[in-house]
Amino acid sequence: MTSATAPELARTPSASAPTSTKRKRGRSERREEIVGLTMLAPGVLLLVVFIFVPALLAFGLAFTNARLVSPYPASFSGLENFARLFADEAFFRALLNVAYFAIVVVPLQAGLALVMALLINVQTKGTTFFRTVYFLPVVTSMVVVSLLWLFMYRQDGLVNIIIGRLSFGLIEGPDWLNDTATSMPAIILMSVWQGVGFHMIIWLSGLQTISAELYEAADIDGVTRWQRFRYITWPGLSATRSLILVTITIGALSLFTQVSVMTQGGPLNSTTTVVYEAVESGFRQQETGYASAISLVFFAIVLAIAAIQRYLTREKV
Repeated sequence: MTSATAPELARTPSASAPTSTKRKRGRSERREEIVGLTMLAPGVLLLVVFIFVPALLAFGLAFTNARLVSPYPASFSGLENFARLFADEAFFRALLNVAYFAIVVVPLQAGLALVMALLINVQTKGTTFFRTVYFLPVVTSMVVVSLLWLFMYRQDGLVNIIIGRLSFGLIEGPDWLNDTATSMPAIILMSVWQGVGFHMIIWLSGLQTISAELYEAADIDGVTRWQRFRYITWPGLSATRSLILVTITIGALSLFTQVSVMTQGGPLNSTTTVVYEAVESGFRQQETGYASAISLVFFAIVLAIAAIQRYLTREKV
């Protein structure tokens, strides 16, 4: 009776089976990685072509005297565009307008969206209908919404008709978009109406992640509705709260479409914004280098504000 040698033992099925299984698993994982990268490639390509490449071009053009249409090639101008920018009163007026818009819109839209989410976060008849109605303005093009409200804000438009009917003709509504005192509030009202439904859905998704057992325990303890909101709902929405504040702020700072359609920055620059100034400089005035400098400075401002917001709303350990 002879014993098996070492090479023969290595070739036995009991020793080769695990190795074969590992190889198959490795091939399967590599195949999944290839499929995942293939599916990811179109999105990455679009990001590179439409986000990263334009950003790099804007960074480079900001230091040149490039024009949109010119027989002369662009040349390096150093910090000339930035010096001109920081001496431009229209730019600082645009910054003030954007700050005013954001300071009003962020808390108003976030708070109203939260109230709406709390109202429809119940399993009762009709909630689906109200969710659809509240979300309907979000899926409507901002250009269409702006045109609609442009006609409503006219001197003889629907808004002034309602004011006259409610006051029995005693109050005459102003010319909303041609008055420096009412032009920006009018745009704020329309913007909140259009965007509140989107953030309502985000709040609603956050509300539905809070465990129902916490509310059941609170009911057993006999807590009030305010206490339920303060000690259960509000802490449970910390992550959602951070997301909403950042998204509303960035959206408010990038205000453009409403201004372009409704007021074109007027009257007397009371509604002009930084993005509108950049588009005006780059396309209508054809000063591509100066417009790139505006975009670069504005990008730095938005990035700093978003970072500060994220730091202040972070989860403290």
